[in-house]
Amino acid sequence: MKAYVVGGAVRDELLGLPVTDRDHVVVGATPEAMAAAGYKPVGRDFPVFLHPETHEEYALARTERKSGRGYRGFTVYAAPDVTLEADLARRDLTINAMARDASGALVDPFGGERDLRDGVLRHVGPAFVEDPVRILRVARFAARFGFRIAEETAALMKQMVDCGEADHLVPERAWQELARGLDEPHPERMFEALERCGLRARLLPELKAIPARFAGPRAVRFALLAWPLGEGEVESLCARLRVPNEERELARLAAQLRNSLDAAGAPELFQVLKRADAFRRPERFELLLQAAMQAVPGFDPARLRRALAAAGAVDAGALARGASGQQIAARVEAERERAIAAALQRQV
Repeated sequence: MKAYVVGGAVRDELLGLPVTDRDHVVVGATPEAMAAAGYKPVGRDFPVFLHPETHEEYALARTERKSGRGYRGFTVYAAPDVTLEADLARRDLTINAMARDASGALVDPFGGERDLRDGVLRHVGPAFVEDPVRILRVARFAARFGFRIAEETAALMKQMVDCGEADHLVPERAWQELARGLDEPHPERMFEALERCGLRARLLPELKAIPARFAGPRAVRFALLAWPLGEGEVESLCARLRVPNEERELARLAAQLRNSLDAAGAPELFQVLKRADAFRRPERFELLLQAAMQAVPGFDPARLRRALAAAGAVDAGALARGASGQQIAARVEAERERAIAAALQRQV
């Protein structure tokens, strides 16, 4: 029984990046032998165990055979006769198909170290076409490292889209990869890769233009991506990908308010803040402004920020004393609008 560190930990070490998680492959073992050695079984689809002390994952070496559509359409074979090279051969990219043995020696049967040096994302073998999620993973790695995609890999990605294999992407998995790609240093590279293979038009038909740069947290980046869309298009996109509430809400807010953010007068500024629910959710409103600064050339959020600060300083509790029901709301709104007008006057 031999254990090897595999995948991303080896890749990131070679790139000089910090390694936080280590995955291991065990060759020549059985589930019974792992359990007898104190490892805790956690895998549902194939044998994976947690180390009794480090709690790192140890998976039995396995092969996969295509047996249906989509990323779940595989039959897994895990047994002591599966070699390390056979296990590495099922992986997506050469840079993720390397291992280190217990002595630290590199095992690199597919040229992953060379591709790391050259900045190339290259598929390991023809089995790449069997899992449509790999299209998104390649695009995500392009966003992370800025590497180019090998021509033969790009051709396979396009083939997968053209033959309909990519139509079987599960929405949750698609969003998971897209979201992680949005978090990377160069999200635009992900969308360039998806455009090149044709998956952007299939998976994200609402998007007609991709920003040249992204900054800020994920919700801001998604709002920036969806900025030109109408509210109905935003809803369609989010429903199809099952986008989480935080990203969905900010993108919807952008669709509702993007044409009103240049408001000048106190009444208009107050209405923008009210529609944005900025008094109760100022943090979300600030995220909207961050997206607007990237989406609209020359946009200056200072006026809206001053308006929110002035209106937010109104003591709603004091105004509520001696009033009731709708009278309270009307009194608070009127005072907030006056506070905004006064702040604008001071600016002049």
